[in-house]
Amino acid sequence: MAGRINEEDIATVRERARIDDVVRDYVMLRNAGSGSFKGLCPFHDEKTPSFTVTPSRGFYYCFGCGEGGDVINFLMRQQNLGFVEAVQMLADRFQIELRIDDDGSPGQPPGLRKRVLEANEAAQQFFADQLESPEAIEARRFLHGRDFDRAVSQQFMVGYAPRHGWALHQTLKAKGFTDDVLKSAGLIRDGGRDFFTGRVLWPIRDSAQAVLGFGARRIYDDDRLPAKYINTPESPVYKKSHVLYGLDLARRAIGRKQQAVVVEGYTDVMAAHLSGVDTAVASCGTAFGEDHARLLQRLMGSHGGLHGEVIFTFDGDKAGQAAALKVFKGDQNFISQTYVAIEPTGLDPCDLRMQEGEAAVRELVARRIPLYQFVMNNIAKSYDLDRVDGRLAAAREGAELISAIRDQSLVNQYLRELAGVLGMDLDDVRREAARFSRRGGGAGRDHAPEPPPEEALEPAVESAWPNPTDPHLRLERDSLKLMLQHPVTFDTAWNSVEEEDFTHPGYRAVFRLLASVEFGENWTDRVRAGAPNDLVAQLVVALLVEPLLREPDETYSLMHTARLRLKRVTRQIADLKSKLQRTDPLEDPSGHRSQFAHLTELEMKRKQLLQVGLA
Repeated sequence: MAGRINEEDIATVRERARIDDVVRDYVMLRNAGSGSFKGLCPFHDEKTPSFTVTPSRGFYYCFGCGEGGDVINFLMRQQNLGFVEAVQMLADRFQIELRIDDDGSPGQPPGLRKRVLEANEAAQQFFADQLESPEAIEARRFLHGRDFDRAVSQQFMVGYAPRHGWALHQTLKAKGFTDDVLKSAGLIRDGGRDFFTGRVLWPIRDSAQAVLGFGARRIYDDDRLPAKYINTPESPVYKKSHVLYGLDLARRAIGRKQQAVVVEGYTDVMAAHLSGVDTAVASCGTAFGEDHARLLQRLMGSHGGLHGEVIFTFDGDKAGQAAALKVFKGDQNFISQTYVAIEPTGLDPCDLRMQEGEAAVRELVARRIPLYQFVMNNIAKSYDLDRVDGRLAAAREGAELISAIRDQSLVNQYLRELAGVLGMDLDDVRREAARFSRRGGGAGRDHAPEPPPEEALEPAVESAWPNPTDPHLRLERDSLKLMLQHPVTFDTAWNSVEEEDFTHPGYRAVFRLLASVEFGENWTDRVRAGAPNDLVAQLVVALLVEPLLREPDETYSLMHTARLRLKRVTRQIADLKSKLQRTDPLEDPSGHRSQFAHLTELEMKRKQLLQVGLA
C-alpha cells in the first residue's frame, strides 16, 4: 500500500500487534521474569541469550548488538521491509483496516491517490446500481447462467457498465470529480468516453476494502473490444502485478487457515467462496507472479521453514501446464508449500459448482497434489518411458528444470520424485542434474526443451556408420564377424539371435540382410549383392575381412550369441522394472501382476543365458 497511512491506524497497529507474538515467529523465547522474555538475537550470532522482549512496553532490545525498537521496527529489520509494508503486514495479520490520508507520491499532485480511490468507490456504486437497470438484462442472464442470483451479485458487488459511452463520466462529473481524476483512475479514456462499456464488472479491492480498479467481461457479440476480459489500466492505485481479486474477502481466512487458493477468474472466485473455499483469490489481467507470491506470503506470515499452503487450480490443457511450469520456476519465492488442484474433467470451479454442486469444489481443493509432482508427471508424459532413451531425455529435461532451484533441500526432494516418476535410479538422475549445475543450470531458459520426435530416437542407417572401436558395440560387431566369416558354426536360426539383439542401426541392417539370404553356395557373394545400399555393402566387406580373436567353433559361437542375447534381456529387464515402478498396484492390479510375471520370466531367461555365456 503506497501513501501516507492515517496516524491513528499506525497507533492501533502498535497497540494491538503484541511484540512477543510477532517475535516468536522468528525467535524462541523463554520467560525471564518481571514480564519479559529472552532469546538468541536474530540479528547477530550469539550463544548466550541477550535479546530481550518486554510486551508491557512494546519494545525489544539486544544487549549484545544494540538493536532495539517496537514491533514495526522489528518486522522492518527482520523481513527487510519498508515502514509502510511492515505496517500493512501487521495490519493484515491482526485484522486492522488502514486508511490513507494522502499519498504524497513523487510526480503526483497532493491528494490524487485519495481522490482516485473516492472516484473508484463512486464508480463501483454506479455499476452496481446499473445491474438492476432494464438494459442490463444480458448481464443478469450471464450471471444467472452461472448460477449466481441477485443476492450473490450483491454479495460480490458485481456491476454493469452501460453501453452508452458517457454514462459513468456524466454521473461522476456531476458528483464533482474532474476529468483529470477520472483519467488517472482509468475510468474514462482520453476523449472522455467511459473506459468500460457494455460489460459485467467486478470491483478489485485491497485488503483494506478500498476499490483499486475493475475487471470487466465481454457479453455482447458486437463489443468493439475482442478481448473477453479487460482490466483497469495502470493507475496511482492499480498495479495489476500487485493486486488479487477476492483479497478483501479472503484475507482473514487466509491468515486464519494459513492457506490461499489461487483460481483463474472472477467467477471462479465467486464459486469457490460460495462453496466454502473462502481463501480463494485470482490474479487480474496478468499471470500469477513474484509480487503476488509476496502478497500472499505477507498474509500468512513467516514462521520459519515451509509454512502454510498455496493451492493453484489450473486447466489440464497445455496453457494450464505452462502456467504451472511458470509458477514452479518461481517456487523459491514461497516459504509455503505449493500445490495444484486439477479437475480430471477439465471443469473450472465455476462450471464444477454448476454441474456437480458446491461439495465438488471443496473436494477439488482437498484432492490437491504437490506442485512439483504435477510438473514431474507432465514431463514424464512427454516421453516414451518404456525406452531407455526416452527416460534419459525426460530425466535431462526434469534435471535441467530442477537445477535452477536455489533451495538445495527442495532440489533433493524434487530429484527423488523425478526418479520415482521415471522409474530410474536416483543416482542416474542426480548425475544429470549435476551436469546442468556445472553448466550454470537451466535458469536462463524460458521454456523446457521439446521432447525429441520419435524418428529422432533411431538414426537412419545411411548416416549410421558404426565406430569399430566402440566398446559398447564390440559384442555386436564380433557376433556379426563370426556369422559372416564362419556361418557353419551356427544353427539355421543363428542360435536364436534376432534383429532386436542389435542396438546399432548399421549392425541391425547387416543382420537383417544375412538372415534374409538362404545359406548355400556363394553365400557371402549373394549377401554382398543383396545389400540395400552402399553403406551396408561396405560394412559387410569390413566385417568379412576384419580379423577374429581366435579360430571359432560351435561352442565359441554359441557362447558369443548367448552374451549378445543376454544384453538384450538385461535391457528388457531394466525397462520392465522401470515400468513396474511406475505402475500403481492398487490402481492397476492386473497390469502390475502381468508385468511382475513377465519380469520373472525374463529373470529366468537371463539366468539361463548367463550360464551359457560364461561356459
